Amino acid sequence: MNERLSLIAESGALIPMRSPRGPKHPRRRRRLLLWTVFGVGLIGATALFEPLPRLVWNASASAPRGLYLRLSQDFVRGDLVLARLPDEVRQLADERHYLARDALLIKRVVASRFDTVCMMGNDLYINGRHTARRLEQDGAGRPMSRWQGCERLGGYHVFLLAEGEPVSFDGRYFGPVERRLVIGRLVPLWIF
Repeated sequence: MNERLSLIAESGALIPMRSPRGPKHPRRRRRLLLWTVFGVGLIGATALFEPLPRLVWNASASAPRGLYLRLSQDFVRGDLVLARLPDEVRQLADERHYLARDALLIKRVVASRFDTVCMMGNDLYINGRHTARRLEQDGAGRPMSRWQGCERLGGYHVFLLAEGEPVSFDGRYFGPVERRLVIGRLVPLWIF
């Protein structure tokens, strides 16, 4: 018998009792402690790192509605991508209720390294070709932000646009964005 017994004197008689700690199993305790630490570590890691979605549902009109799969972070001009807004633009979009503060964008990369992007008045030109127009006011009659000028993109910037959607909040209003804000390339799984 491997149990540890205690003898307690009661009314002059010795009565065997089980130890309140139970049997000693140092390996089992160590294993339990390791699994507990591992579990707490996993939970803590989810609080530190923002999870990135693999499946993305788009309900906005700026890209075909439906379900998309996020592939790798690698993308080229012409790809549909999932991206974050720059901080200062995200604040404006939230204040005006264009997008929720933590919303991600689905846009097409229409210009990247060595492309020249120009916003002249309300007309967007990419490499000298007229590409899109922008609105002067939003649906509530407020003036839209006005990025103006020409910029030859280096390796760290891209230009995002919702082609064919004149009311989409995209690069027409905030200009080129840093490449690091692009989360990854998207492919449609089911669109309607």
